[in-house]
Amino acid sequence: MKRYIARRLLQIIPVLFIITFIVFALLFLTGDPVLLMLPDNATEVDRAALREALQLDRPFYVQYASFVWGMLHGNFGKSYYYGQEALPFVLERLPATFELAAASMGVAIVIGVPFGIWSATHKNKWLDVIISGVSVLGKAMPNFWFGIMLILLFSVNLHLLPVSGRGTLSHLVLPAVTLGFGVAAQITRLIRSAMLEILQQDYIRTARSKGLIETLVIYRHAFRNALIPVVTIIAMQASALIGGALITETVFSWPGLGQLLVQALSRKDMAIVEAAVCVITLVVIISNLLADIVYKWLDPRIKYQ
Repeated sequence: MKRYIARRLLQIIPVLFIITFIVFALLFLTGDPVLLMLPDNATEVDRAALREALQLDRPFYVQYASFVWGMLHGNFGKSYYYGQEALPFVLERLPATFELAAASMGVAIVIGVPFGIWSATHKNKWLDVIISGVSVLGKAMPNFWFGIMLILLFSVNLHLLPVSGRGTLSHLVLPAVTLGFGVAAQITRLIRSAMLEILQQDYIRTARSKGLIETLVIYRHAFRNALIPVVTIIAMQASALIGGALITETVFSWPGLGQLLVQALSRKDMAIVEAAVCVITLVVIISNLLADIVYKWLDPRIKYQ
């Protein structure tokens, strides 16, 4: 297991290089950021001077080599827009994104796990039909539309919750529900599928034949064995919540990494974008590694070579 973890950690290096190269190349091809930084009445001499000052007049391979050298030393450069070092500025926004992702995952688990179990234990009954229908709707519904509907209902009409910002628990409710509802729908459907398969197994019939109460059979024997695919989707969605909160953070003006990345992309702020992408990549890799460790804990029969 230790060798497997060490090998997975070493894989971070080539993955980071590949992703940073792709992002760097895409930003390079999208156009000149100097055009956004200077007013429309700026002269070509002013633009050329700024390009030279920011070292944007050099060839692509020279700029990328300079960026990689800085990245190896923990330096992603300075933000064009904010005038600050990119990495510390990105890391300042990370706690807010972690807070939103954790709250969203909590919402998803609280909704998805019990509803998935109830749907499986009431197969083809009215409760199963309702839960399955809502889960399909939740999976298909765009986050930004759902968030706007929640704002209209709870903020504009009922005046119960704030529209935007961060600071209190009430600020967290709407973005967490918006981001977590789609994940809850996926968890519900996955648990239902896994539970339906496990409830047909011989050891479940044996447990019932021994006279165990149905609640014990469901939650102690069946649900534990259904957790492995659930852990998979939770690990995948946890990392996706970190990187995929772009729209939700923008809709609710949540001061996290997603909102910062959207703003940096619109301004072609290369240092911020590269630093944010690297941080998100690390979070995704570590989340998947933690999921593998949890697999081993849930099922000791799993072997990692």
